[in-house]
Amino acid sequence: MHAFDVLGDPVRRRILELLSGGERTSGAIAAVIQEEFRISQPAVSQHLRVLRESGFTTVRADGARRLYAVESAPLQEVDMWLEPFRQFWSQHLDALATELARGKRQRAKNETPESGPSGAREKKETTDD
Repeated sequence: MHAFDVLGDPVRRRILELLSGGERTSGAIAAVIQEEFRISQPAVSQHLRVLRESGFTTVRADGARRLYAVESAPLQEVDMWLEPFRQFWSQHLDALATELARGKRQRAKNETPESGPSGAREKKETTDD
């Protein structure tokens, strides 16, 4: 199965999001997925199998528990495939970062230690009269 076929399913993407924070038991994964997607435990197991067989996750036994974790290699392949397309959004993200920094600097400039943010507004409002 191609990586984008695997990642095209919202349940599998959600499982990978859950695993991005570290290992989880199959039971913990199933509980979240069943709650969020209203699918059966066997359906969750099928998604875990697809992720495992396609190399996106690893599984190890820990007593009676099965612990799943993200396998980074397929995600790195997806990242490499996306590289030529980054030009379409990287400039926009850079511009957003610039605007966020500008807004943060402006808010900090408008705030004074004595008045705080509301005092700065009150001061401005009274000088506009």
